Parts: sequence; structure tokens; C-alpha cells
Amino acid sequence: MNLDRRRLFAALAGAGAAGAASTAGETQAMSPRELGLRAEIDAVSLGIRPNAAEDQTQNFQRAIDQAAAARAVLRLPPGVYRAGALTLPPYAAIAGVTGATRIVMTGGPSMMSATGSDYVGVSGLVLDGGNIPLPERHGLLHFVQARFLRIADCEIINAGRNGIALEAIDGEVTGNTISAADGAIFSLDARGLKIAGNTVRGAGNGGILVWRSERDDDGTLVIDNRIEGIMNKAGGSGQYGNAVNVFRADNVIVRGNRIRNAAFSAVRGNAASNLQIIGNTCTGLGEVALYAEFGFEGALIANNIVDGAAVGVSVTNFNQGGRLAIVQGNLIRNLVGRRPPGTDPNDLAGIGIGVEADTSVTGNVVENAANAGIAAGWGAYLRDVAISSNVIRRADFGVTVSVAPGAGAAVIADNMISDVRSGAIVGMEWKKPVTGDLTKDGAARYAQLSIGGNRVR
Repeated sequence: MNLDRRRLFAALAGAGAAGAASTAGETQAMSPRELGLRAEIDAVSLGIRPNAAEDQTQNFQRAIDQAAAARAVLRLPPGVYRAGALTLPPYAAIAGVTGATRIVMTGGPSMMSATGSDYVGVSGLVLDGGNIPLPERHGLLHFVQARFLRIADCEIINAGRNGIALEAIDGEVTGNTISAADGAIFSLDARGLKIAGNTVRGAGNGGILVWRSERDDDGTLVIDNRIEGIMNKAGGSGQYGNAVNVFRADNVIVRGNRIRNAAFSAVRGNAASNLQIIGNTCTGLGEVALYAEFGFEGALIANNIVDGAAVGVSVTNFNQGGRLAIVQGNLIRNLVGRRPPGTDPNDLAGIGIGVEADTSVTGNVVENAANAGIAAGWGAYLRDVAISSNVIRRADFGVTVSVAPGAGAAVIADNMISDVRSGAIVGMEWKKPVTGDLTKDGAARYAQLSIGGNRVR
């Protein structure tokens, strides 16, 4: 509902009296129902002018503060506004008309920011960063240590660093469209965050980044987003250029996302335990499509589609503690025999699924792999891997398994392997094939391997 000027002044007066009666710095909580019933204040009534040529930062800041004090939404009518370095206090809420209310950044480390401000909302705005460079790890929207943050239905364009940067945030980022020079959405040390239903179209170095300063529980939900056109302008061997990057953040769920054209990975989990990568559709990836790497314990990679990558799924770095995974029910095809510039030239490519330790690989379909459909182990780094009931079609090798000195146990059973050029199941020492096809003979030499029931045609 809208407030006329008389009711506005009454609301502001009431907010001032309430503030005077409370302890300095204390914030009175609002229930979810009360948040949903906030009154609205027309920004024009507080001196904001649509389509004005001048910078309106001072008027904007005053209007934001007054509306927040009244626990009301500051409603911006359609038009273009110029402002920057706006600070959002607790209970600040700014809303526009989706696609028609545009704020163009005029300067500052961010367009809007807040530290320690709970119950903040930004919705229905086009936020244009004007390609103004921002400080390291800053975003056009930048929020630190806040509860119940909501950023919804905004279009964020021309961000000179990150589109949205969050630190220690509890809240949700939903329904936004974002492009950015660096990362579209960067979250550090989340405290209960949902990133859902957003569209990322073009980012210089990363799509959605969920990081922690130190390894710990995070639990962010990255669900039902559309992410495409992720570049790798910063270079490196995979630190950048990923659609979703989970770093040192445990118990994160990445589910139901449509990911297309990323320079490196669709989903890259680095030292991220109990990571779930479920039901994503991923096409046109430059490196490993779905990655669980380095010191993690626990990964579930299930029911994804990967079409076009150097490696479909990689569960790796047992040498650094990477272990314990389920790879199940994925459809993976068109794996090319090369990785992007900057990666280790010894890294393998053209592999559907690569695993190393304490992992079950079951019920997957892999087709058209330049190297191997499934690869188990790397040198001595193989332990307790079960590969069963998979379908592998059109590959150089069907399944490769490490038989290098020190390699551990593997079960390879009941798989369907069709149209392979160099052997259905072949033992490897690092990158070198050292056996013939173990489905025909020679498997008895390796007591650590159990091979049986596979259908080869």
C-alpha cells in the first residue's frame, strides 16, 4: 500500500520515537509476516527525481534512511537515476519497476553496500555499474554480516568487479540477471544463503562463487540458475573460468542448474566436503565439467547431463585427501582430447569419468570419449573403487584401471562396453597402457582387481 504525506510523517515520527526509546545500536526484530506487510513510500515525495541529469546520491541516502527508519519500502517509479556509494541501514528496502527503474553508478567502491544491516531488501531495479572499476572482491552490491538479506528480480549490468559480493550473509539472492567483469555472485563465509533462479550472462572470471576463509560448514543452496558465457580473463589452471566454484565450503548443494559455455568447469568443488552436484545440465565446457578435487571427504555427483568437455566427472587428488564419493546416473558424452591453455600438460583429457578413492561409479552412460569412458586411479592413487552397471559406448578404452605399484583394489563388474578401439578394460601405469584387454585374459595377475560379468561388443 502507498502512504500519503501525512501518514508518511506520522510513520517517520513514530520510528524516531521508537528509536529514542530503544538502546543505542539495538535492532528490533520483525517477523516474516511483518516484513511482507511493509508500507511503501514514494521516493518522489522524499525529493528523488526520475530522469534527472545530476547525481542524486545525497537525496537518495536521505530517502533511504528515512524509509528504513519507518520500516517502509522506498518505491522508485520508472526512470533513470544517478547515484553511488549508497549505504543501507537495517530495514532498508528499495524497490522499482522491473526493467524500467534504472540506477546508474556515479562512483564509490560499490553502488549499494551495508555492514551489519539486517532485514535489507533490494528488488525490481536495473543496476548499471558503468564499468567503473571496483576494489578487489567488491561488488556493485556489497553486503557484510547481515541476516535476512533479500536481493530479488534485479538486472545487474556493467559491474566493474563482482556483480554481487556477500560476506557472512544469511538470506537469498533470487531471480536476478547479472553480468560482471569478474564474478557474477561472490559469497564468502555464508551463514544460510540461497542462490536460486538467477541468470548469469557473461562474467569475466566466474559465475557463482561460494567460498570460505577457512574450511567449515556452509550449506549454501545453488539451485535452478541459468549460467552461460563464463570466461577466464585472469588465466591460471582452473582457479577462474568456472560457472559454479565451491571452495572450502562444506555441505553445499548445487542442483538443477543449466550451465553453458564455461572456459573451465560447470561445477568445481575444491576442498569442499559433502558437496552435492545433482541434476544439472552442462554443455560446452573447456575442462572438467563436474569436479571434486583436493582435500574433500564426500561428494555426490548424480543425474547430471554433460555434453562437451575435456572430462565429464573427476573425483581426484587422493594424494591430498580427496576421497569418498558416489557418481551415479549421469549422462556424459562428447569428451574431447584436449584441455585449455594453462592446465598441466600431463593432465588427461577425453575421459568420461575419472575417480581415485573410496568411490562407487554406477548406472552412468558415457558415449564418445576420445580416451577412456571410465578411468580408475592414477599411479599409486587408487583405493576401493567399484565400477558397475555402466554403459560405455564409442571410446578408445572402455575402462582403464591403475595397476602401477602401490595401487589398491577395484571391482569392475556388470558393465556394458560397446565399440571401443583399444580394449574394454585395460591396466595402466600412469598414462601408459601395460596390459591387454583384461576382459579376455591377464586379470588373474592382479589380485587387487575383481573383473567379471561385463558385456563387451
